[in-house]
Amino acid sequence: MTSMIPRGSFFPDMVRFLESGLPFVPFSGRRTVRIEDYRDDGNYVVRAELPGMDPEKDIAITVEGSELLIKAERTVEKHDDTHSEFSYGSFARRVHLPKAAVVEKVTARYDTGILEVTVPLNESSESKGIQVQIDKKE
Repeated sequence: MTSMIPRGSFFPDMVRFLESGLPFVPFSGRRTVRIEDYRDDGNYVVRAELPGMDPEKDIAITVEGSELLIKAERTVEKHDDTHSEFSYGSFARRVHLPKAAVVEKVTARYDTGILEVTVPLNESSESKGIQVQIDKKE
């Protein structure tokens, strides 16, 4: 499919900007990583879109306090007379972890461009309901 927007114009960059929300982490020069997160079977799961990366070289995952930090970098492949709409450079995303996170047991796997980080949750520190006692007046 051929684009109706001329190459080198302002419009493709503006379309990418609007598609991705806030594409840069302010003042850092990094692009954000698109994520989804959910709870599943006693775990907190964070999935990140990081297509075309080598997880051993290009992706770093750390836990800093109560936050999960995902960093990645995609380097530019130079070709003659090219047009590219790929995003290159540094990518990062900070995710606040639930209070019940067991950070010592965090695992990660990468498959078909998706990084999946699984954080086990300590079941005993989950919130619980409190029974309200009613004083009966006689």
